[in-house]
Amino acid sequence: MSLLRKLIKASPTPTGDGAFIPSPLALKLATSSTTDYDGGLYDNPYSGGKLRVLMVCTEERNMVMANGKKFSTGNHPVEMGLPMLHLLSAGFEIDVVTPTGGPVQIEMWAMPEKDEAVKTLFNDFAPKFERPGNLSEFVKKSMTDDTPYIGVFIPGGHGAMLGLPDNADLGKLLRWVHEKDLYTLSICHGPSALLAAHDSVSKEPFIYDGYKIAAFPDSVDKQTPTIGYMPGHMPWYFGEKLTGLGVTITNKKADGACNIDRQLITGASPKAANGFGRLAAETLLDAIHN
Repeated sequence: MSLLRKLIKASPTPTGDGAFIPSPLALKLATSSTTDYDGGLYDNPYSGGKLRVLMVCTEERNMVMANGKKFSTGNHPVEMGLPMLHLLSAGFEIDVVTPTGGPVQIEMWAMPEKDEAVKTLFNDFAPKFERPGNLSEFVKKSMTDDTPYIGVFIPGGHGAMLGLPDNADLGKLLRWVHEKDLYTLSICHGPSALLAAHDSVSKEPFIYDGYKIAAFPDSVDKQTPTIGYMPGHMPWYFGEKLTGLGVTITNKKADGACNIDRQLITGASPKAANGFGRLAAETLLDAIHN
């Protein structure tokens, strides 16, 4: 089997810090040098200059798999970039935070190198990614009645499963956004961070109990090690945990599916990034115009 994996280039590629990025085969099958970004044109963009979206990113790089090997991850550049482009084109500002203010970690191996819109975006936001805001400080000081924020965006990438699903500050933020009827946007593995809103100590109901979402299916994550996308099986599966708390994941494939349930907007995979970004931007615009 190891010889066959070498022949078809299905062995994960080691990094300099003892982790692994996806195999050449996996990169060929699961990434692209371009995207399907549609240009982000909106007939009636927001022009008030005040409303903002808070983007919560991971600051952790390596996921320890079930076999002990490390997967070099972070936030997926397409799942982050295309929704950002749509929100910015629709007239919203985006602020970036991580749990402690550490640099945003990005899956650079998934960067669409021939997509000029995405490359320009990441170049423009490089200072904010290197020195983001501190989520803990935001929770202490900025969750006010006169907030300029219309919603929170949690981008995808397996890195969203690191340091976010169990983060108490993120839990406070999500519950506050829910209470204020603001919007929560998340795609692919980003919905794993919704678990932060579950307060097992207080025994209060999960705020997303009864919701339907689009997200990356556990069943696909269980298959990806066969092509060397990851160096082993996942340490845990977020879909199982969300389902156990009353959430229904509507899609069965890692496809372009998107979903709106009340103020929660979700997407299934990188294939959904453009549609998810447009759906999110249009929904926010409808909310302020109507």
